[in-house]
Amino acid sequence: MYHAPAGNRPYAADPAQSRGREFSQPGHTARGPRTAFQRDRDRIIHSIAFRRLAGKTQVFIAPDGDHYRVRLTHSLEVAQIGRVIARDLGLDEDLTEALCLAHDLGHPPFGHSGEDALDAALELSGGFCHNGHTLRTAMRLDSPYHGMRGLNLSWEVLEGLAKHNGPVEAPGWALAELDAAFPLDLHLHPSLEAQVSALADDIAYDNHDIDDGLRAGFLDLDDLLTLDFLADLWRDIEARFPLATREERLRELVRAQIGVMCNDLLETTRANLAGVDSVAEVRQAGRALATFSPDMAARERRLKGFMYQRLYHHPDQVRTAELAKTVIAKLYAAYDQQPSLMTPRWVESLPEGQPERGRHIADFVAGMTDHFAIRQYARIFGSVPEGLSNV
Repeated sequence: MYHAPAGNRPYAADPAQSRGREFSQPGHTARGPRTAFQRDRDRIIHSIAFRRLAGKTQVFIAPDGDHYRVRLTHSLEVAQIGRVIARDLGLDEDLTEALCLAHDLGHPPFGHSGEDALDAALELSGGFCHNGHTLRTAMRLDSPYHGMRGLNLSWEVLEGLAKHNGPVEAPGWALAELDAAFPLDLHLHPSLEAQVSALADDIAYDNHDIDDGLRAGFLDLDDLLTLDFLADLWRDIEARFPLATREERLRELVRAQIGVMCNDLLETTRANLAGVDSVAEVRQAGRALATFSPDMAARERRLKGFMYQRLYHHPDQVRTAELAKTVIAKLYAAYDQQPSLMTPRWVESLPEGQPERGRHIADFVAGMTDHFAIRQYARIFGSVPEGLSNV
């Protein structure tokens, strides 16, 4: 049930109490009446890294169809869900939206396949993690402003990006370096806004990937309805919409499942927040307070397991993923052996020593879109592996 917002609650992040930014901006005049978190959201939207998400894999690599989701459309859908939840709970919508929009900035081309290839390439240099690279992108690589590195986002946004899935006890090299420069209290739980953004991500991809999987023919409705909770929703939809087409009923199924998950999250989180009166109590709680109920969490795990078995690890997807890994691995090796193949700016700033040199090359590759990586591969090697896109 929808609850009309009554202003931000005491456990919501307050932009007026922000811990600030890594780089001070003396004499800076804010452009318009925006809070710190609104400015963060706008910096993310206007960034090059955010625009590049339009060309990065969500489920399917370099899809030919115009209707499949990519990282950009996924991030927008996560933000929509996150805003609704934040508004109902009395959280800061702008901080929630900023976190949702930026949570995938560190993904390389070809999604997790590209991540695996870069992790292997940097095996002796600390490895590669897309979440650490999200922070690296926001704090170091995408630097459009004079006199500062990165987007210079607020502490609260960076904290949420670093640990939206919970405290980080053993950060990788990228996150460790950034935390040393601008400490993010990695041992504590993040704000409720960050916790909500993580669950909004789960809700979005659990359900929208069903939509894309059915569209591509990788998922079958009858198989999907072996999950009893989806079968119950489907029967209800059939009863309520007897004249609807199959396509319309499928859309209703996705909508209904998103609604069920959001309502469960809201009810459970409100109960968890009883007696919580400050952001400090949220961080010191020792557990996540924005959660699904135990029953919904179990249902969500079953749905994820189904999706891994039937979609993400579908034989066609596995074959395509292996091709994508090969493309990224060979691109990295080519730039390592002949750095002049990179664009001039990246060649000019290439460090001489390791591990900085290897990480610099990985930064270049990770910033690519799917299609740019494919074009670079074709330019260097003369052709592209057949079957790199399977939809």
